[in-house]
Amino acid sequence: MMRKIAILSATVLLVAAAVIGCAAASPLDSGSDRVIHASGNGNVIGTPDRAQVSLAIETENPDVKTAQQDNAVRMTQVIDALVAAGIPKEALKTTGYTIYPVYIDSKSPLDQKNRSYRVTNTLTVTLHDVGKTGDVIDIAVANGINQASSIQFMLSDEQAQVLRTEALKKAVARARADADTVASALGVQITNIRDVDISSGYTPVLYENYMAGDMMKAAAPTPIQPGDVTVSATVSVNYLFR
Repeated sequence: MMRKIAILSATVLLVAAAVIGCAAASPLDSGSDRVIHASGNGNVIGTPDRAQVSLAIETENPDVKTAQQDNAVRMTQVIDALVAAGIPKEALKTTGYTIYPVYIDSKSPLDQKNRSYRVTNTLTVTLHDVGKTGDVIDIAVANGINQASSIQFMLSDEQAQVLRTEALKKAVARARADADTVASALGVQITNIRDVDISSGYTPVLYENYMAGDMMKAAAPTPIQPGDVTVSATVSVNYLFR
């Protein structure tokens, strides 16, 4: 019986030793890898090729139905004018619609009385030609728009992907340059890559709360400059060395 126990214990020890040996030999064991960690950033400047303009009509009347009807008539006029100017109807989307009461000022909240109703209808226009942004604003204002909340300049998916690729290439090159510098200083040689993490993105150019009232008074066309956007990418690389 004792001999069987001794043989069994020896077998368990041999199996355990074999398992430990395999784990130590695994090239993915972070405890045994010799790693140089390096990160790199890449930035590429591009010109927006998409624009979104948010425009609104605000109407007010003691009778809520009248305020609604007035708003609907004016918004229909704006949409018809934009379509007549060559803007595709599918590029026009209603992105907000609110109705709320306007109260007469009172010293006590309990004494507040409803003075009128205010209706706000927001239309967002998506443009594939950013050069038409100023024209769209001028046409909309001339046909009844009295609020203009934001202009957003963006990249198309195709353009964003092209710039993202360039930014990633720059980020990888900078990470590798740093890793090569460290390896040379340590007197070692990079042999492979264990893993890589990447991230990228950009922030659209945004103009908010520009005043439609000022545009209505202006005789000249509205000048709109889209500016540039910066696409950024970051890579984090673990290089194996010997």
